[in-house]
Amino acid sequence: MAGNDPDGADQSTLDEGTSSTEGGQQIEAARKDAAGDASSNQESTEESTQRSIRDMLDDEGGASVFVNRDLVEPDTIIDEERIVGRDDQLESVVSFLKPTLQGNRPPNMLLYGPAGTGKSLIIGAVTQQIIELCQSKGERFGVVDINCQPINTLDQAVYELVQTVTQDIGTEIGVPETGVSTKRKYRRLYELINEHYDSVIFILDEIDLLVGRRENDEPAYSKLLYQLSRASNTNEIEGRVSVAALTNDPKFMEDIDGRAESSFNPRDVYFPDYDANQLRKILQNRRDAFRQDALKDDVIPLVAAFAAQSHGDARKAIDLFRGAGDLADERGDEGVTEDHVRESQEEIDKDRSLKLVEGLTTQKKISLYATAAVAHYSNWTGSSVPSPVGFKVYQWVTNELDADQMTRETYVKYVKELSTYGLISASRKSRGRGGGMYMEFTFTGDPEAMMTRIIDDTRLEGIAEQEELLSSVVNAQLKEFHNQ
Repeated sequence: MAGNDPDGADQSTLDEGTSSTEGGQQIEAARKDAAGDASSNQESTEESTQRSIRDMLDDEGGASVFVNRDLVEPDTIIDEERIVGRDDQLESVVSFLKPTLQGNRPPNMLLYGPAGTGKSLIIGAVTQQIIELCQSKGERFGVVDINCQPINTLDQAVYELVQTVTQDIGTEIGVPETGVSTKRKYRRLYELINEHYDSVIFILDEIDLLVGRRENDEPAYSKLLYQLSRASNTNEIEGRVSVAALTNDPKFMEDIDGRAESSFNPRDVYFPDYDANQLRKILQNRRDAFRQDALKDDVIPLVAAFAAQSHGDARKAIDLFRGAGDLADERGDEGVTEDHVRESQEEIDKDRSLKLVEGLTTQKKISLYATAAVAHYSNWTGSSVPSPVGFKVYQWVTNELDADQMTRETYVKYVKELSTYGLISASRKSRGRGGGMYMEFTFTGDPEAMMTRIIDDTRLEGIAEQEELLSSVVNAQLKEFHNQ
């Protein structure tokens, strides 16, 4: 039985209270210790994580298979001894540009041929040598080089030329991108050239893609060629001026304005496809991009074989060569093998169409989408797309989108252009006596995958949601075409 103190308090209760207080203090202390331990653990974890990130950043990994990766970059200007299979073209471009070194105006040039056949390579190599020779004489030779593929309008093209010049000479652009006339941008361009160059060459790569927004008007490339090629004759540019237009499709000259054709009046240089042996030599001449022991013997022949299948495109060969090396580095492998080449080729095949689609204008995307829809939804045997049917579906799509509508000729032209990229094959067909001719398009890949990629990049989502309606439109048009 517990005793009582004089105040009548139960001693056991006091003891329990004391014990409870001490216990609470111990619990609180334990909590603080636990919190301290947790904080310490958290700090330790964060410190460990930080060290891990630093370790990863500091870790150089295994030795790279590359020793000079720039040699397998497509835009690298290489030494002339590495140029293969383009002796005639090199000699022509040199002879055309040589007058620059003699104080004379060189002729304008049209460099044409399939993609990846050395057009940019040759003009770049020659102009680089001219720059150096002119510098040694105290003369100022300017190279103003733009790619017209991502440019939509003449105004944007002139602004791009201004921007290219200012980057070369290190000065302010001096004109806003929007809000002023194209004429004002031309004046700024001429002002910069007169101030900083004694002679200049404008290199307009993929010139045929600069069509502008108003398709029924004179093409934007026609206006640009006219202005630049006559700038020295009108004294807007005081020095010597020449224009080099590069294209996969020389037929673009058929749409050029008569005045522009007369003013431009180029000397032609044709670039044919590379054959497998030339591709192999091109790769051998860039072998020193890799460590001496990094390439297995079957790598270069396999890369050349893949590229030869892609219509002799040296750019694709070099991209594949580099991609196989990058894959080896990512995996920490000591060398580049046939497996790296094959896997890299698979990745290139997946990415190529997406990259091409991203660079197309909206009208070209709509044209491609309508054509792919016919191939995908067709209930008829085979997946070929007659151009009259593709155009009818294109008209339906543009009506649904409330978009500008091009002529049938322009639609066919756009889709035929895609054959130069390997997305579509095109052939001319006859409907028999009195039936006329038409183009037939066949997709080299999956048309549905192409439609998906276009949808991701345009305002065609609403059309894609009308799958049943689009399918019925396609097959109604096919039925009408085949029953005629």
